Amino acid sequence: MLLIKNGKVYTMENGQVFDKGYLLVDEGKIQEAGDAWDERRNGEVHEVIDAEGMYITPGFIDAHCHIGIFEDGIGFEGEDGNEMTDPVTPHLRAIDAINPLDMCFAEAVEGGVTTAVTGPGSANVLGGEFVAIKTVGTRIDDMVIKNPVAIKCAFGENPKRVYNDKKQSPMTRMATAAILREALLKAKRYMDRMEKAKDEDKQPEFDMKMESLARVLKREIPLKAHAHRADDILTALRIAREFDIDITIDHCTEGHKITGILVEEGRGLVVGPSLSSRPKYELKDLTFKTPGILAAAGLDIAIMTDHPVIPIQYLPVCAALAVREGMDEYKALEAITINAARIAGIDDRVGSIKPGKDADIAIFDGHPFNYTARTAYVIIDGKVAFKRD
Repeated sequence: MLLIKNGKVYTMENGQVFDKGYLLVDEGKIQEAGDAWDERRNGEVHEVIDAEGMYITPGFIDAHCHIGIFEDGIGFEGEDGNEMTDPVTPHLRAIDAINPLDMCFAEAVEGGVTTAVTGPGSANVLGGEFVAIKTVGTRIDDMVIKNPVAIKCAFGENPKRVYNDKKQSPMTRMATAAILREALLKAKRYMDRMEKAKDEDKQPEFDMKMESLARVLKREIPLKAHAHRADDILTALRIAREFDIDITIDHCTEGHKITGILVEEGRGLVVGPSLSSRPKYELKDLTFKTPGILAAAGLDIAIMTDHPVIPIQYLPVCAALAVREGMDEYKALEAITINAARIAGIDDRVGSIKPGKDADIAIFDGHPFNYTARTAYVIIDGKVAFKRD
């Protein structure tokens, strides 16, 4: 039994904060969390971390990144995030591209990021499956929290640019939307034929792409929509309504322009990366004010790095900059913990300090939004994954 005591504990459960709190960890799970450890119980524990003067949070969650798929400092050999030969590749699986030995995983852990939602890039209209993983391990199968968590789709400049260079569709926003609709309609027809065929020999020929999209149509997983501009966000939402499917809006760069509509829609929003330049037109109104504006309207949002666009260890820095630009501090913590977990559909395991959840914990020597603060300990599945000397 591991005891962590005397720190300020942000449980991320209904605003609960213990000023001099403790938590007990056993067999990889959180057993207890509370205020003021009873020293008479010391016989129950085998290991103690005294976090006097420190801040304790759930391990941070990056709700949208490409860690392990776009490897650090390698170039083409390590770039496995975009299969730019076909705009419709929903059947590609992130787990087949992630290199757990990429050095950025160690940097993520040191930064307090214990979960990454990672997957394909945005070159294709349908890019493939995202997966939620722990940031420590040597075999990807052992790191998986949930697979898949979503299927990536993309609107706006990226698919237009990629396929314009190839002189093939989609070269316009109309074509991007049409290709997505066509794929979903084909998948619906495929599902209907599979359900109506009583005999196996009468079923349609197996189609891996359609099998993948069937999970979206059955609302088992959402579409994870890359959309920066307001009009692209609205197109994504329009298609989601047409097919009665779940969707999250990732990037949401111009979300602050259509806040009222996003409130009406009530979809998951993953905002960022904001700590970057504006290398394309659809980023012209990029601002760190966006997450604060959306959160103030009552929306539960997550903040992301889009690693390697922003190195994943700077996820708390991104949240801190959103606070500087007007976001409520606690809402910003939610954006990289429990909100990120809910949007990814993994809040039964991670995102808050609650008995029964995975013991993924970050301990900082100062408030994590203070740029001078560093992790003292990072614990994943109840084991110390990082300890600062």
